[in-house]
Amino acid sequence: QVQLVESGGGLVQTGGSLRLSCADSGRTFSTYAFGWFRQAPGKGREFVAAIGRNGVFRDYADYVKGRFTISRDNAKKTVYLQMKTLKPGDTAVYYCAANQGVATRIEHEYDYWGQGTQVTVSS
Repeated sequence: QVQLVESGGGLVQTGGSLRLSCADSGRTFSTYAFGWFRQAPGKGREFVAAIGRNGVFRDYADYVKGRFTISRDNAKKTVYLQMKTLKPGDTAVYYCAANQGVATRIEHEYDYWGQGTQVTVSS
């Protein structure tokens, strides 16, 4: 059983930084690939970043590349999303998702989702 809990969201000014965490209470953390997605008000959920099971493969959406970094600590059963140079357009609820296959940008290929954490970037 995979249970994902996100944390680290909040209110930050333009240009600021936040680090989101996604903790998994399950026993098989290292066998899952993870992704971060976000959903802004009135918009659909979109891909942000993904990381493979061993942390080597990482993929980023163009609109966060160079500003966001995804990482994982298998010993702590936690996935991170370090966000820098935040913009008002990054305001959204951020979701962590787990996939027992490969890291992917495709939302419906993820089997487990967290409840989301709100990130608000003020101008």
